Amino acid sequence: MRDFHLPGRSRAHAGHGMAATSHPLATLAALDVLRAGGNAMDAAVAACAVQSVVEPQSTGIGGDCFALYSREGSDDIVAFNGSGRAPAGATAGHFARQGIGAIDSLSPHAVTVPGSVDAWSRLIAAHGSRELGELLRPAIAYARDGYPVHDRVWGDWKHAQATIRNDSSTQNVFMPGGRLPAPGALHRQPNLAATLERIAREGRDGFYKGPVAEEIVEHLNRRGGVHTVADFAAARGEYVKPIRANYRGLDIYECPPNGQGLIALLLLNIVAGLDFKNRGPLSSERLHAMIEATRLAYADRDALLADPAQADVPVAALLAPARAESSRARIRQDGRIEPLVPLPLPAHKDTVYICVVDKDRNAASFINSLFSSFGTGLMAPRSGVLLHNRGAAFVVRPGHPNCIAPGKRPMHTIIPGMAARNGRVVMPFGVMGGHYQAMGHAWFLTNFLDFDLDLQQAIDLPRLFPTPAGPLEVETGIPADAVAALKRLGHAPVIPDRPIGGGQAIWIDWQTGMLTGASDPRKDGMALGY
Repeated sequence: MRDFHLPGRSRAHAGHGMAATSHPLATLAALDVLRAGGNAMDAAVAACAVQSVVEPQSTGIGGDCFALYSREGSDDIVAFNGSGRAPAGATAGHFARQGIGAIDSLSPHAVTVPGSVDAWSRLIAAHGSRELGELLRPAIAYARDGYPVHDRVWGDWKHAQATIRNDSSTQNVFMPGGRLPAPGALHRQPNLAATLERIAREGRDGFYKGPVAEEIVEHLNRRGGVHTVADFAAARGEYVKPIRANYRGLDIYECPPNGQGLIALLLLNIVAGLDFKNRGPLSSERLHAMIEATRLAYADRDALLADPAQADVPVAALLAPARAESSRARIRQDGRIEPLVPLPLPAHKDTVYICVVDKDRNAASFINSLFSSFGTGLMAPRSGVLLHNRGAAFVVRPGHPNCIAPGKRPMHTIIPGMAARNGRVVMPFGVMGGHYQAMGHAWFLTNFLDFDLDLQQAIDLPRLFPTPAGPLEVETGIPADAVAALKRLGHAPVIPDRPIGGGQAIWIDWQTGMLTGASDPRKDGMALGY
């Protein structure tokens, strides 16, 4: 239980249905759908569409989508991979001839064909109870009539002004007259409203065929992109089999590669053999162990994670007990692992997160993203579609598993999570924050399961992250004595310019029939139920 003498927020409790998102207007949209008789998938898509308008730096129809879905609480979980593919002309040879040694995150080369609209359409067709057009109405209204700019959203816009200025179309929408709208100001996106209306009328073809796709391709080609209308017409996500690991009695489900859910499970397997109980959640011992376990798991990620349709990703070997044991044995109590070289394997041929549970205990774990804040910053001017920069996660070195190739999906950071016990789902959960997400899953779950923190406390607890190619980011809530101890162990902590990620979760109590939800105070959102 929280200490009510201190600032904070309480968990949400309800008996019928619940939604938790990072924006209040999205949570309200999801709750409206539930109260009107829609199911969890309907509510998740409606909420995500709203966030594509009101939290445009984080997500949009120009981004990608992953989902996990449980029907009536069953642990026979459905997984959908809605990540976009590189265009047919995106070959390593093409980039070599252009003298491009890495994909610039603000360039058209970072734009894979967006997967969100296809994912929404197919998930609603298979698992929803409402028409997609109906579910898009709240988002259309906000884009056409306006929405108030919320505080964290404004802070993200302020931080991303250089990206907004990357394209005059984007700047005209988000910095009219050269200035950002003030917090609380009403903001409109009429061109995006018209595009959403087209999708509502025509379904996925309203995005992947015809004027919208043609304009996006034209805009990218003017800047040197190799995209074609055929690339857009061929876009299609896929249903996949989730992967899982057991942690402290819970079966934790993740989408398989090309997403980094595999790394979240590997990290949980490593820390499962560490004793945190007598240390305290923010002790230097626990923090150091989590940092080192994360560094080891992410070294494997960067060396091995890729699109399994075009590369050999050793899922079974990475999830084998021996892998976790060998990684865990490398963790030193007296300092960092240096140098950090991935162990050999046996031979082997900025994002929004939404969770919803409805009255029938269908549960949706849903994530949608532009990757970096405002993605590439590129916007097709007439359609109002902001384009993500997920392709920046590719490498252009031939022979690397994650080397860019035609039709290939990049290593992906966004990962929805689901927990089950004794054959029943007990919690959809997720943590936002780009590369942080795999560590974020492990941090949240170990907070919740190892230290008896309640759901909200487990999300609230201060965070840190050893970024894969940079410093150790440490939120200001980490105790000063722990930070000093980490320095003595060889770490170089810095305070990030923004808090690390965000998160939501809903716990299903099958004995009482009650739902408990939590939403991250690092964002504007909330959990609400009825």
